[in-house]
Amino acid sequence: MVKERAIPAPLVNPETEAFWAAAKDGKFLIKRCTACGKAHWYPRGVCPHCFSEKTEWVPASGRGTIYSVSVMKRAPEVYAVAYVTLEEGPTMMTNIVECDFDKVAIGDKVVVTWRPTKDDGPPYPQFKPA
Repeated sequence: MVKERAIPAPLVNPETEAFWAAAKDGKFLIKRCTACGKAHWYPRGVCPHCFSEKTEWVPASGRGTIYSVSVMKRAPEVYAVAYVTLEEGPTMMTNIVECDFDKVAIGDKVVVTWRPTKDDGPPYPQFKPA
C-alpha cells in the first residue's frame, strides 16, 4: 500500500470561497462565463477567454481525461502529478491517486475524489482512474 502525502489546508480567498464551501459537501464546481459561455479553471473573477466579469459557479461532472502525467518515484512518497482535461473543457493541474503508478497514462479516464487536508481544512480535489 502506498502511503498518501499529507495535504496542507488550502488558502481560501474571496474568488475561491464558494469552491471550498462546496468541496466540504463533496461538490465539484467550476467557473463558467455567462457572456461567452466557456468554462474555466482556476477560479477567478474575470473570464480568461473574453475578459468579462460575468462569471458564475456551476456544478461540474468531476470526470476528465489525463492530458499529461509524471510519476515522481524518487520522492520519499511516490506520487503522480498530472494535467486533467475536464469534460467541461478546462484543463487543471492535479494529482492522480488510487492507481498503479506504473500503468497510469495519458488518455486515461479519471474521476474526482476528495482528499482530507491538514488542520481540518476543506477536502482537496484529486483524481483517480474512472
